[in-house]
Amino acid sequence: MHGITITETTTGARAIRQSSLAVIGLIATATAAVGEPAAALNAAFPLNTPVLVTDADVAAGNAGTGGTLKAALEAIGDQGSPIIVVVRVEEGADQAATDANVIGATDGNSYTGIQALLASQGTLGVRPRILGAPGLDSQEVTAELIVAAKKLRAMVYAAAIGDDVAEAITYRENFGDRELMLIWPDSSPVFAGDAIARALGLRAMIDEQQGWHKTISNVTIGGITKLTKDVHFDLQDASTPAGLLNDAQITTLIRNEGFRFWGNRTCAGDDHPEFSFESAVRTSHALQDMIVTALGPFMDQPMTVGLIKDVLETINAQLRQLVVEGRIIGALAYYDPAKNGSVQLAAGRPTISIKYTPASPLENPIIELINTAEYYEGFADQLA
Repeated sequence: MHGITITETTTGARAIRQSSLAVIGLIATATAAVGEPAAALNAAFPLNTPVLVTDADVAAGNAGTGGTLKAALEAIGDQGSPIIVVVRVEEGADQAATDANVIGATDGNSYTGIQALLASQGTLGVRPRILGAPGLDSQEVTAELIVAAKKLRAMVYAAAIGDDVAEAITYRENFGDRELMLIWPDSSPVFAGDAIARALGLRAMIDEQQGWHKTISNVTIGGITKLTKDVHFDLQDASTPAGLLNDAQITTLIRNEGFRFWGNRTCAGDDHPEFSFESAVRTSHALQDMIVTALGPFMDQPMTVGLIKDVLETINAQLRQLVVEGRIIGALAYYDPAKNGSVQLAAGRPTISIKYTPASPLENPIIELINTAEYYEGFADQLA
């Protein structure tokens, strides 16, 4: 060709599409009523198969009448209409058998139980980020949900098993994971797991309406009319049962202008105090998603100074937006020369550092009540 050839090159910061953390991963059992054909249930919710649900109330109509699925979907539906990945498992002959079915397994080709949640992104195109097995969350099941949550960058909501406050606090000592929030007591004498199902639905609703930076604490819960255990609560007294549960990193339920979850803490404990708040854990999950999305277009491109500048600006632009939205207090992505030697750069492995401060919940404001006579000054002048 004798002339000018024009090619286009795209450089500079790129927009980042935020991923949704409001996807529930629900493990449940379900059976058809006596005398009813099971064909409809099996078609809607095949065993050990991730099923995408976009309307919990409609799905509940196809969930049979036995097991935990119908009640869990109805409880979630009372909070809103989140996206749910349902994995139906078979109820075993005893607790051990049921636990085994819920926990599931994989041979590398097929997945069952909780393990099936790991395959949902490949089969359904969504990744569950809010995990629970309402009514089925024994200690063994909860432990396995945590394992799945670490792989999915998700949070687990499970029951703190115990007949009273002391037993619930003792049970809490079995866990030390930031991905877990324990809840006590329950909210239904009929469906053991009602509170957990409602926590899943509320978490998704808050994600959609306010964001992942708001905890589930102190938000009215739809559909609750009573609690299975009385919980004494007083904003000014930490020695109440509610205060003791919160001090042990257990979220409880209170009645205060409606029923509400009360508690912001995960089971991170003293080993990882920076992730004690549920909001801090979910902020980390959200930022990890953002980073993965941001780096995608730059992967395998020639690593030049311009490329690294574009990466930094892409990430920092999104971080600035999150600050404006009030989702984080501050953050910065930067290049540290001390962490980037020539050999490491030549190997295509630059280190991008990101520091951030999540928005903490206003959990314990300290008010100084000062009795003073100073406002009597000038008293006589006011009588003149």
